[in-house]
Formats: sequence, structure tokens, C-alpha cells
Amino acid sequence: RKGVELLTDAAELGSIQALYNLGVAYDPYENGEGVQKDVAKAAEFYEKAAMHGSPLARHRLGYIEWKKGNHDRAVRHFLISAKMGNKDSLENVKSLFMGGIATKEQYAEALKGYRDAVEEMKSHDRDEASALRKS
Repeated sequence: RKGVELLTDAAELGSIQALYNLGVAYDPYENGEGVQKDVAKAAEFYEKAAMHGSPLARHRLGYIEWKKGNHDRAVRHFLISAKMGNKDSLENVKSLFMGGIATKEQYAEALKGYRDAVEEMKSHDRDEASALRKS
């Protein structure tokens, strides 16, 4: 409970990660603790975090919409998240394409958007830091 209180304070101060974590706490499909599970409340926090640019929150919204049977909305959320560089969302769009739910165009858009996001995140300094961590 104390953790949820602290996350609520952080969210009120503008923390996007706190909004996402509050969503996880309320999400019945996650292992969050400290509050009663409430999918509507989880979606509310995820929506706020997604509107501030959280690809993880956008991915979770896709999952919630999928569970509700709103497959078109789920695909749109996964597509947005994939274009922000979320690999799990890209894999979901791929699976939905293979299952006949997402279109070929949506999958192509997800692939291109994911590639562009990953490419945009690359830098020489990042590559050096990664090499140092591996050694």
C-alpha cells in the first residue's frame, strides 16, 4: 500500500514511469500488489502514461483491448508501440498478421516503424557502452 501511495505522489508530480507502474498495480493480468485489481483503473493509468510517450503503457493497452475482444483497437495500440521501438508489440503485430487479424500493410508499417525507432536510438557512445558492459 505504501508503494502505491508513493507511486501516486510521483505520478501527481509528473512521473510517466509512476503512471505506468500504477497501471501494473491495478492490472488484473499483471502481478502487481497493494490494491484491488481493476482493469478500468489500470487502463486509465496506462492511457495517461501512453499519452506522455510510454511505449510499455501503449503495449499494455493493446493487451487489455485484446482481452476485451477489441482486436482492431489492440492492433492500433501494438502498432503505435512497435513504432516507438517496443519489440514485444512488433511480435504481437506479426502474430496478429499471421492469424489474419492485422493486415499486411499494418505489419509492414510496424516493421518499418520499429526499424526506424531502433535506428534512431543508435549512437556511437551507446555502442561503446554496450561493448564495455559485455567485456
